[in-house]
Amino acid sequence: MRKPLRIERAKTAALFIDLQEEHRHDERYLVEGYDAVLRNAARLQAAARRNGIPVVHCAYIVDLADHARPFHPVGPDGRSAFSDKDDPLTAICPEVAPEAAERLLVKNEASAFGRSPLIGELRDAGVEWLVVSGVWTEACVDASVKDAINLGLRVLLVKDACGSGGLAMHQTGILNLANRLYGGAVVDTPSACALMEGGTVDAWRVEGSVPLRFTFENAARLYGEL
Repeated sequence: MRKPLRIERAKTAALFIDLQEEHRHDERYLVEGYDAVLRNAARLQAAARRNGIPVVHCAYIVDLADHARPFHPVGPDGRSAFSDKDDPLTAICPEVAPEAAERLLVKNEASAFGRSPLIGELRDAGVEWLVVSGVWTEACVDASVKDAINLGLRVLLVKDACGSGGLAMHQTGILNLANRLYGGAVVDTPSACALMEGGTVDAWRVEGSVPLRFTFENAARLYGEL
């Protein structure tokens, strides 16, 4: 259901998840529409910086020597099949890269919260709302959003500043999160920027238990209505 929403900028932070070069250069892990995702993420970062909202970046970098995973996919050389610590494509894309003094969190798992100190840092800063952008929607974004909710944060999920390996993967990933986005809201990039500028927008907010009963036939329509 859409309702008017306004957030307090002094209690807001913005989180950008795994916007790394491998998603536009490694053919195994390309994100569909990644250029648009990056453009929207850059718009969000600019709005956050204009309004004094902390910007936090995550990079998924796998170090199997540091964090053993018995079923993790590896290549013929024994290195991680994706996001390996020695792969230069783990670099964050330059158009959305951290500026001086912005937090860069290197993580070795899906969630930005996992074993990291992020929740403590956000709580110390008085953050209540977390603007979320990143990839892949149904993987690292999903894990981070669910952890954020469980840890007591309100998530502003920016649907067109997230992406995945295919449109269906992305749209159903957003719908699944929307069904359980308790305390938060789903918006697009212009609405998220307006909120960070201090405005009020109509935002989709979950009511009841799993209201979006989507099918193969109606998923795209329901996504568009968020």
